[in-house]
Formats: sequence, structure tokens, C-alpha cells
Amino acid sequence: MSDMIEIRWHGRGGQGAKTASQLLADAAFMSGKFVQSFPEYGPERSGAPITAYNRISDERCPVHSNIYEPNFVAVVDETLLESVDVAAGVKEGGAVIVNTSKSPDEIRPHLHGFNGRVCTIDARAISLDCLGAYFPNTPMLAAVVAVSKCVDKDQFLKDMEESYRHKFAKKPQVVEGNLICLKRSLEEVQG
Repeated sequence: MSDMIEIRWHGRGGQGAKTASQLLADAAFMSGKFVQSFPEYGPERSGAPITAYNRISDERCPVHSNIYEPNFVAVVDETLLESVDVAAGVKEGGAVIVNTSKSPDEIRPHLHGFNGRVCTIDARAISLDCLGAYFPNTPMLAAVVAVSKCVDKDQFLKDMEESYRHKFAKKPQVVEGNLICLKRSLEEVQG
């Protein structure tokens, strides 16, 4: 399945890595792809490290296991770089996308010798500006779409608007902030 894109998400409980993985699967599904989205975590508590996964393909995928050699890795919490080898197994031509205010060159030394593409996005600043609170999953979701090109950006924005309008039907003020956050993140990812 050479067309399959595999993504591994690293975050902490409560930061929305699992939700971002599910939203990415929804967007890819709406664009006609076959998808998988699943989390892996230990004791369910806020702040504990979690891992989530996506598989996105043009064909049905018979594999149902964790992803050990991802094409892309999304790191929702920069502090995990000191305790988890987030770049482990990343395929050649892949990338690591980190939520940080630092540049890709500043992050590279924390990736245990990883010599592939490093991308960064300041999800904190973007979400505070657009949403008025720290929700890193929305900017990270857009950053993964921008870097991986797993779905068309314009279609992604259209599908996310539809999803948000449904999800936040009773909170329409939330929709516009999230859409602005996505658009800005698609443009501001570095690397």
C-alpha cells in the first residue's frame, strides 16, 4: 500500500491529540479516503502522555496495529521531546511537526539525531489569538494537513467548516474562531 500515509501523534491527556487524530480521519474520509484513527494511552488522566494514530489511504487498509514507522509525527506538547523519542521510526522523506515557538533548527537537537524534515508551528500563540484560550489541537491539525498533504487544503477547510457548524450548532461563535485558526495555521507552519 504505497499510497498510505501513516501519522503518529504525541501529546498529553487533555490537549486534544486524540481529537485532532479523529478530525483528520473525518476530513480524509469526507474526501473519499479510507481511514483509521485510534489512540493509545495508559491511565486516563489529564497530563499523562498519550499517542494517537492515523492511517489514510486510497485503498482499504487491512493492517490494524500501532504505527511504528510513520510518515509524519505531530508533537502537540514540546516537553515530550525530553522524555520520548518522537522521531523514532519516521520514514525517509517524512517529517516531525512540533508545537513550539522555536524554529525547526532550534528543535532539531532535541530529536535524537533525526536528520529528516523538521517543521514547527506556534500552536499556543495561534490558538490564544484566534480562540482566546489554549487549544493546541486545532493548529496542529492544520499543520499536519499542510505538511503531509494528506488531503487538499481547500477541501479540508470546507469539510472542517461543515463539521464545526454541526458540532458547534449551539455555539456558532466558536466556528469562526476555529476556521480562522485553521487557515492561519496552514500558512504559518515552518519547515
